[in-house]
Amino acid sequence: MKVKVGVSQRHVHLTLDDVEKLFGKDYELTKKVDLSQPGQFACNETVTIQGQKGCIEKVRVLGPVRSKTQVEISKTDTFKLGVNPPVRNSGDLDDADEITIIGPSGTIVKNAAIIASRHLHATYEDAKKYGFLNKEFVTLVVKGEKPGILHNVYVRLDDNFKLEVHLDTDDANAFLIKQDDELDMII
Repeated sequence: MKVKVGVSQRHVHLTLDDVEKLFGKDYELTKKVDLSQPGQFACNETVTIQGQKGCIEKVRVLGPVRSKTQVEISKTDTFKLGVNPPVRNSGDLDDADEITIIGPSGTIVKNAAIIASRHLHATYEDAKKYGFLNKEFVTLVVKGEKPGILHNVYVRLDDNFKLEVHLDTDDANAFLIKQDDELDMII
């Protein structure tokens, strides 16, 4: 089975309360462009993220607002920032590292920094058709100049999802994978 790749750059998800702290009271995020997953979008807004050693400016905020503020970075980013976040599924902030988020109207400090797990977005119909289950792990085979195997790709099912695997920039760069490439999936 082939699955399309989405390469996920560093980004921030914000709660409504944190949007207002960073951008001002009654502020609403504005859409720059739709993302591949239905209902998700990159915002015009960016923030600066700061750790113990340094900062990264112009980090894109993604919408819509979420129930938890979350900062998704790569392992490579951690060296510049001086943080040590765990690898977690989106929304799982257990042991998330502390990070400072700086906006034009304010600053927040939260335990919100994670390295996002590799994951597969799919519908329940996709799962039935191809034979995998929610919250299980699948394996991807990478062909090309730097072939390899990506184990422990977490399956996330929702009828609003589009079939696509999400890798962070470190995974993608390690195997010379780019946005919209197709990988073979082993169940």
